[in-house]
Amino acid sequence: MTPLIDRMNRPLRDLRVSVTDRCNFRCPYCMPAEIYGERYQFLPKPELLAFEEITRLVGLFAQLGVNKVRLTGGEPLVRANLESLVGMLSQVDGVDDLTLTTNGYLLARQAQGLKDAGLGRITVSLDSMDDEVFAQMNGRGYGTDRVLRGIERANQVGLHPIKINCVVQRGVNDHTIVDLARYFRGTGHIIRYIEYMDVGNINGWDPNEVVTAAEIVDAINAEFPLEAVDANYRGEVAKRYRYQDGQGEIGIIASVSQPFCGDCTRARLSTDGKLFTCLFADQGKDLRAPLRAGATDQELLDLISGVWGARTDRYSEERSDLVAAGSPRRKIEMYQIGG
Repeated sequence: MTPLIDRMNRPLRDLRVSVTDRCNFRCPYCMPAEIYGERYQFLPKPELLAFEEITRLVGLFAQLGVNKVRLTGGEPLVRANLESLVGMLSQVDGVDDLTLTTNGYLLARQAQGLKDAGLGRITVSLDSMDDEVFAQMNGRGYGTDRVLRGIERANQVGLHPIKINCVVQRGVNDHTIVDLARYFRGTGHIIRYIEYMDVGNINGWDPNEVVTAAEIVDAINAEFPLEAVDANYRGEVAKRYRYQDGQGEIGIIASVSQPFCGDCTRARLSTDGKLFTCLFADQGKDLRAPLRAGATDQELLDLISGVWGARTDRYSEERSDLVAAGSPRRKIEMYQIGG
């Protein structure tokens, strides 16, 4: 099949699948507790895509060029029997990179099952090694111990390379980024520092709270000298740096200060089966309704191709103009389509 490209000549290569909108954390930059409290109504089970439906859609995306699938949430490990879905997806022709992003809290007890089912590697979110800072940022008062045990267990069972995601917010955890680098240096794990982004509509994003990629690199380089490394592939979101003494590497995801829209190859499938072509999109194309109404594979392929073929998204490149004009647009919440 001819590779599918959008109007900016970007191929479809990556698919992020949100398997649940629920999460056991309440990170202020994603699901603040004052909004997502005990009475918040998440999607009822019948509205979630079933594992068989996800697998069928992933197979169709693979026919259109997707070779990397990442399971996200919410927190994917709160979805019951997730290893069954992993086993199904691991058999999809064309998918050669099956991975998952998690907050790590439930990882220690699920890591072996996920590996046995066919998961290749894992990314764990950990915003600080400081228990007090981490407790504030996860919104639940949890310390780092269970997340660190999850990372260790994932390493033991072979879910590597392990990546550690850290969202950096000025005045919150920016003073702990070097401590995080120090802890994981030499372990083979790769920390990816992420500029604080205006995901969704409710996190109170303030551009003054963005710690830029240059600032992050300078802070780490002052203690552990770094050198830039070439990207592994087109569309890699993180700019790579390695320690000059050979003790590993870090990545910086600079969506705010150094947008990478021009190489974005990612589509997102929401928990309720909508196709989104940008993390900052305001609406998606419903695939669940036609799927459940009996659409053929070809009809679904045509639907997906039409959406991607019309794609012109480049929100991160447009952000500064929109903010300056005082007209930020409404966006889907991140917990519904993953990071």
